[in-house]
Amino acid sequence: MKSYLLGIDIGTSACKVAVFDRNGKVLAAENGDYPVYYPREGWAEQNPEEWWKAVCGAVRRTVAAAGIDAGEIAGVGIDGQSWSAIAVDRGGKVLTNTPIWMDTRAQSICDRLNEEIGAEEIFKVAGNSLQPSYTTAKILWYRENLPEVYKNIYKILQSNSYIAFKLTGEMTQDVSQGYGLHCFDMRKGCWDEEMCGRLGIPREFLPEICASDKIIGTVTREAALESGLAEGTPVAAGGLDAACGTLGAGVIHPGETQEQGGQAGGMSICTEEYKADPRLILGFHVVPGQWLLQGGTTGGGGVMRWFEKEFADYERLKKEETGASSLNQLNEIAEKTAPGCDGLVFLPYMAGERSPIWNPYAKGVFYGLDFSKTKGHMVRACMEGVALSLRHNLSVAEEAGARVKVLRAMGGSANSLLWTQIKADITGKPIVVPASDTATTLGAAILAGVGTGFYRDYEEAVGLTVSETRRHEPNKDNREIYDRTYETYLKLYQALEPLMSRQ
Repeated sequence: MKSYLLGIDIGTSACKVAVFDRNGKVLAAENGDYPVYYPREGWAEQNPEEWWKAVCGAVRRTVAAAGIDAGEIAGVGIDGQSWSAIAVDRGGKVLTNTPIWMDTRAQSICDRLNEEIGAEEIFKVAGNSLQPSYTTAKILWYRENLPEVYKNIYKILQSNSYIAFKLTGEMTQDVSQGYGLHCFDMRKGCWDEEMCGRLGIPREFLPEICASDKIIGTVTREAALESGLAEGTPVAAGGLDAACGTLGAGVIHPGETQEQGGQAGGMSICTEEYKADPRLILGFHVVPGQWLLQGGTTGGGGVMRWFEKEFADYERLKKEETGASSLNQLNEIAEKTAPGCDGLVFLPYMAGERSPIWNPYAKGVFYGLDFSKTKGHMVRACMEGVALSLRHNLSVAEEAGARVKVLRAMGGSANSLLWTQIKADITGKPIVVPASDTATTLGAAILAGVGTGFYRDYEEAVGLTVSETRRHEPNKDNREIYDRTYETYLKLYQALEPLMSRQ
């Protein structure tokens, strides 16, 4: 009997691969790095073929480290970053690098379509405002700027569906990634052909919609030779990384909420009702019959990775002497700084900002620097700034009618007890941290598990694989200072917004 599941996560800075047993225990996990290219201001793109190469290497290392035979894997699930626009020809060849979720090059196209069609008309179908981060305008950007690429497009794929294609030879579009296209009917979960025409997106570019847990095919001989997986292994369609992470954190019922602490930040609130707000993001959950009302920010764990890269030379030297990671050392100096950072406030808009302000020209800002401030103040301000952006999204979601009681944290940021406590204090919400440090790949693996019958249903899968390791209750003593900090945070952007516009 096949005893294991394999999850693949196509992240922004690396892919992650993990093998799980039936109870969600991680037998082994490996990463595979690849670059983000920034050829011009506002551009951020990646080469999907580099994703595939990294996945193949990571899968081989993971299976070897797990000490299992690839033939013992019952199924493969794949999740990936949002809003790719992978242009492939009929043979599946990638025609150009794909702009990723941080890319804002198509702002003028969005402006034009919102004017010509009407922002409200587009929102009525898609349940999401038309922004340059999404897939929609990227396809049209190809038409207007890369005509040689555009004329050879057979299909537009998403990050997970590209890897699924490389494994199986099948080109698909799962329901959870449909929200990236504004010709996707967010109420019905299907393509709206009239809106395809109005937007100028050829319907034939778009694969048929399928459920995230659908087994779309099996690993081909060629893919088996490249990846080390066994030929014939079932592969599920997979889904959006945030949605798979939400599943892997145990969020499968209405009202349950995931807090995201990966490269990007944000939250996903599970709802059984259509609840759209133009300031937020609405998509289908990978769990059938549910939607996710989401807040997605550019500032998440990536803020600390940026800070460590640029300002932690000393901590990296100390790591060589003591073995303590540079991020842990930064955590320690931040912990010595009082809540509210003595007035230092950070706006974490490091690649423009998504919800709820939707400003591709927004910039990161430290406000309140003076000679009394230390590196510890700046580190803690980074953590607090990300938490403030989370509170902003939660506040807008509650205005839209969503109710959030408890957050379930996932991503690398959840490993920081300090940062998790800061988020609890600033949002006023208890935060539960599930046992798995690989919630996203676990969610992808669960899709394959349900699709193959490895698990009876999602209730059984979550009951077996997700447990609570710790819980953070908001510290009421910090509420007043953080309410004042949040007020300053909102006023800062309001005051600076005229400067954070296209020049």
